[in-house]
Amino acid sequence: MFNRRGFLRTSLPAFALLCLALAARPGAQSAEYTNNFRYNIGQEVQPIFEGWSHVPDGSINMHFGYLNRNYVETPIIPIGPNNIIEPGAPDRGQPTFFYPRTNRNLFTVNVPKGWPANRELIWTLTVNGKTQKAYGWLKPEWEIDPAGGAGGGGGSTSPERLANKPPSVTLEPVANVKLPATATLTATVSDDGLPKPRPEGARRGTTIGQETPPTLQGGVQAPVNVPALARGGRGEDAPPGATAPGAGGGRGQRPQGPTVSWMVWRGPAEVAFGRAEVEGDKRIVTATFTKPGEYTLRAVPNDTMASGKAEFLKVVVQ
Repeated sequence: MFNRRGFLRTSLPAFALLCLALAARPGAQSAEYTNNFRYNIGQEVQPIFEGWSHVPDGSINMHFGYLNRNYVETPIIPIGPNNIIEPGAPDRGQPTFFYPRTNRNLFTVNVPKGWPANRELIWTLTVNGKTQKAYGWLKPEWEIDPAGGAGGGGGSTSPERLANKPPSVTLEPVANVKLPATATLTATVSDDGLPKPRPEGARRGTTIGQETPPTLQGGVQAPVNVPALARGGRGEDAPPGATAPGAGGGRGQRPQGPTVSWMVWRGPAEVAFGRAEVEGDKRIVTATFTKPGEYTLRAVPNDTMASGKAEFLKVVVQ
């Protein structure tokens, strides 16, 4: 369980007693202790406060992500009592479609200049009958460093990283589509040319003559659509070798120049994004829909050192 500040609460004495009790019972079943179980469905979604940052106009951005404890289920929670940010209007741009596992630094909520340091911004999610909250407030230690904060790509202070500016993206509108529905998504990327492209196949730490990584033979083919990698999250739960749909490359095969990652932000079902085709500064992917409804898709450009501002595209599927 998480306490009201979002930190994990544990009870070591209780845990020790539980272990002793299980050890003392001959024939005790491991199913009675479920901390190591992975659940495909039925679990809650924990909203997470990631930190805060200053805006030049004096206002504050609060940054949020979430942990969907399910490994398969993708809950859809409409804006309302079960998906609300307070104080203020319940809709502050948060997602209503939740991918499995950890999804970090996905959106920000702007609060006005003069926001009290101890005032809380609370995101509440009720999923599968379980309510969880994230409490955002201006604790000094949680201020995000612009040089290596949300989506910044780490804390390196190399001259190239310090000079680099995040890329931006412009999305072309999509006409209404009918099932069976496949839409073409076109994103135009603007970038400053940093970091400078590496030679094809070159990777940091790769020894000359070993640019092509070894591959396992006879393994299970990786899924085509693994949203955890496409979202710019850690992707630690994705199978090894999985590629990022819509991003245009797998491990050791990153295309030259910025990429664009897509995900469902709001909508009635998951969307399968194809591999990106590069045409100059355009990144073109296909999106396959299985259910009718209105979708909001989120696109984020990345130049391997920094992620740019997310842009959103509405698609109506009939």
